[in-house]
Amino acid sequence: MAINLEKGQRINLEKSNGSKLQNICVGINWGAIEKKGFFGTSKEPVDLDGSCCIYDANKNILDTVSFKKLTSSDQAIKHSGDDLTGDLNGDDGLDNEVITMDLSRLNSNANYVAFFINSFRGQDFKDIPFASIRIYEGTPTRVSEVFAKYDVANDKAFAGSVSMILGVFYKRNDEWKFNAIGVPTADRTLEQTAVTIQQNHL
Repeated sequence: MAINLEKGQRINLEKSNGSKLQNICVGINWGAIEKKGFFGTSKEPVDLDGSCCIYDANKNILDTVSFKKLTSSDQAIKHSGDDLTGDLNGDDGLDNEVITMDLSRLNSNANYVAFFINSFRGQDFKDIPFASIRIYEGTPTRVSEVFAKYDVANDKAFAGSVSMILGVFYKRNDEWKFNAIGVPTADRTLEQTAVTIQQNHL
């Protein structure tokens, strides 16, 4: 049973069978904005960008994975590619962007891996249909077990914002855990969001 993430919630990366989660997918799903006009309705494409940033124990940035750089230098984290429109014909049940992470292959100096979203065109989260995030075991095309999920579209905390911090995977005593941050930010770019996380959320 997937956990509905709540702000500030800290959870162990443990599967339903008791084993530790090693291969993690963070999937983002969203729709196009429906605009009603004089001649009927039209769809406005939405470009959300999922990214992650890797930091060492001293909170220095080691690497960033995003639509600008699809694979981390250690090959442990991979981005599925930039989705520029969202689901134009309603929710197809699939994630528009997926970032995969193999914890066993991460740079040995990595101590934090933070995931976040930016609305590239500055479209307000409250206007974007069924925007959601889920953390699961599997691949970009196969979901084995959903571990946790975040409902962005129906959370009023994100209204008026164009970027948000999902959460941070962090290492304690050589064991990885997850801290659900779940806060909007005023940042307009992924670079600004990475610095906000560095300063306030590690």
